Amino acid sequence: MRPIQIASVAASMALLCLAGCGGDVERTFGLTRDAPDEFTVTTRAPLSMPPDYALSPPRPGASRPQELSAQQAAEASLAPGAVLGGNPGPDSAGQQALVQQAGPSAPANIRDQVNAEAQNDVPHAGLTAKLMFWKSTPEPGTPLDPAAEAQRLRENAALGQAPTVGQTPIIQDQKPSHGFLGIF
Repeated sequence: MRPIQIASVAASMALLCLAGCGGDVERTFGLTRDAPDEFTVTTRAPLSMPPDYALSPPRPGASRPQELSAQQAAEASLAPGAVLGGNPGPDSAGQQALVQQAGPSAPANIRDQVNAEAQNDVPHAGLTAKLMFWKSTPEPGTPLDPAAEAQRLRENAALGQAPTVGQTPIIQDQKPSHGFLGIF
């Protein structure tokens, strides 16, 4: 064999070996770029001169006391005084006046009342909607035959089998065929 053939065989063998190393060859050689996850990037508190020069230097690896955790940062953005202040204490006179001006408190069953009123506010379908959507949509899910299912579960328990063994009995939808109208 010639030296060129030997070099080409050696190069192809080297490429074959590299291909067998895994799918991260491009990443290993720096051919792909990994962008940082924008949801995990956090900002760091700015450096500032301490008010007391007698402070001890920070320990390597120790957490920074001026930085907040992700949960504390989220709480601070929602309620700035709640994270650093701890228990806010009693309401101020201004807060109490605002609550009194808002009126009486809502009744305990306000959610039920709102839902009932919302049901009355549903617009009725016009003639066009009735003609276009004349066929009602079936209820989601598969109807279960409760008597047959109870019998199956009792039999499985008597035989010492798991409740998931066997076919679950369902109610078959039996539509009578009326010629041309049976296709609907």
